[in-house]
Parts: sequence; structure tokens; C-alpha cells
Amino acid sequence: MQLDELILKISRLPAFRQQEVFDFVTFLENRYGDVERGEHADWSEKQFQDLSIEQAMRGLEDEPDLYSEKDLKERW
Repeated sequence: MQLDELILKISRLPAFRQQEVFDFVTFLENRYGDVERGEHADWSEKQFQDLSIEQAMRGLEDEPDLYSEKDLKERW
């Protein structure tokens, strides 16, 4: 798609939709713009998983122990 064609299509939209297109382009620029300059904006899958686990486990070390070995019972 050529830039002129894109501009023509956007100019046909109502003003509030043009703003929506502008906001989306700004989002894409923020997300992927650094990649064009050689920097990586997206996280690797490992980085995302590490952060997710870290956030999920945050503060658990401060939690009181609710159960002890005495609470373990084998039932048959």
C-alpha cells in the first residue's frame, strides 16, 4: 500500500476515526519503533515468563506457614 493511498483512505474517515487511526499508529510506533533503530522493544518469551513468575511469587516469602507436617495425613 502506498502512502498516498493510505492518506486518501484516512481522509475519508470521520474525525473521531482519524483520531483512532492516529492513536493506533502511535501505539505501533511505541511498540515497534525501536526495532527499526536496532533496539528490541518486544520482550523475548523467556523474559516475559521470568517476569510473570517473579510477579506471581512476589511477597510469598513473607506469607505465614499455614500447615505443618503434622497436618499431613494419609487416608485410604
